[in-house]
Amino acid sequence: MTRELLKESNDMNMIPSASLRERLGSAALGSSTSTSTITSAPTRVTTGTAAPRVGAVRGGPIDNRAYHQLKARIHEALLDRIDLESMQRLNGDQIRQELRLLVERLLEEEMVVINDAERKMLTRDIQNEMLGFGPLEPLLEDPTVSDILVNTHKQVYVERRGKLELTDVTFTDEAHLMKIIDKIVSRVGRRIDESSPMVDARLPDGSRVNAIIPPLAIDGAVMSIRRFSADPLRLADLVAYGSMTADMAEVLQGLGKAKVNIVISGGTGSGKTTMLNVISGFINHNERIVTVEDAAELQLQQPHVVRLETRPANIEGKGEVTQRALVKNALRMRPDRIILGEVRGEEAMDMLGAMNTGHEGSMATLHANTPREALTRLENMISMAAPNLPPKAMRQQIASAVGVVVQVSRLTDGKRKVLSITEVTGMEGDVITMQEIFTFRQTGVADDGTVLGQATATGVRPHFAERLRTFGVNLAPHIFEPR
Repeated sequence: MTRELLKESNDMNMIPSASLRERLGSAALGSSTSTSTITSAPTRVTTGTAAPRVGAVRGGPIDNRAYHQLKARIHEALLDRIDLESMQRLNGDQIRQELRLLVERLLEEEMVVINDAERKMLTRDIQNEMLGFGPLEPLLEDPTVSDILVNTHKQVYVERRGKLELTDVTFTDEAHLMKIIDKIVSRVGRRIDESSPMVDARLPDGSRVNAIIPPLAIDGAVMSIRRFSADPLRLADLVAYGSMTADMAEVLQGLGKAKVNIVISGGTGSGKTTMLNVISGFINHNERIVTVEDAAELQLQQPHVVRLETRPANIEGKGEVTQRALVKNALRMRPDRIILGEVRGEEAMDMLGAMNTGHEGSMATLHANTPREALTRLENMISMAAPNLPPKAMRQQIASAVGVVVQVSRLTDGKRKVLSITEVTGMEGDVITMQEIFTFRQTGVADDGTVLGQATATGVRPHFAERLRTFGVNLAPHIFEPR
């Protein structure tokens, strides 16, 4: 089959599939391609100088530069010699196998002196450049990595178990990183350039991507990838990890089943989306759910889910579709529940309206440090949509719409915890009244940095307990007793 992938010498002027060639593009080349010349003949790759001994590829700057130059030459030779139309007929595994054979053949032709480990690494890197996301592929395949933070082409951090670690992953140059970013955002129909230097996108596995490039990023392009597990976490997993107690889990499960409107509040990276996914797992499979997000990342397991995603403006500044427009449209789609990935602005008005008009059990996340602050932020966002609405009317709408605020946080030791489950009980005068049902009380910090404390009930029996009972969720009386 390898022979079929090679262009015949009398067929060198054929035009390959532009889309596939762009997908396989010369992301690894950077500026180093000027050191070699690739002939059009399919039998030989010639270079300006003899191929250097790569040696310990990661051993120092000279060897590393030689490795990148060699990878660039082999990559360019592959793009010049393979029949991309034939590749389109193969699946991913077959393409990887054919690329491995072709790389080995090119290395033999160049008479490059490298050992088996270096040969395997070169083959893997070229496969990743042509079929994946280059140097990021090993990190994306690592299940222990929850965040990938690219700080220019020279530096990549990852988060493992709540702690940031510097990796030895780098890109060839700024152009290499820009090609990888463009490859990611173009797959979801978005763009990034000087006229639109910020973008939100997602990977095929649902991981969330944010990129920002010069002139806004002063030192070079920056990219953040928030990864999500291929196997979504469940409540039992969060209890096992110590993120919440079994009593908390039982109450949250009941809230999901009993169609209580829930707002999940927390800081960046605190686990809001994970918590939303977990609670949504208890929604009845007979319900129609419509999700609205800036970048689709929710992993709902129900069969009847409609996913909507915002669209940024085009290069002419037209065509933008906001979350508010999508929420309004979702109301016409006969949803049983509407779930917002994150409330940021005017859409809060329409979300609360949906919660108050028959779409019980709707959920959303927002950024706030406490449950009280979450309601204040909702009030501020409503004022963006209805600046003339009196503050008391805003608070009345919030109090009647929101049933429970779940506060999550990432502690100083990197662990994520449910800090509070708070019920919204109504209004007293001009103030929204709330009562905390569960709370996490921090007692100190151990010598190794581990946060000490425990989650416990406050002893308050919530009003929603009766609603849960009518939906067939019978909680043991001792659940709400302090321990």
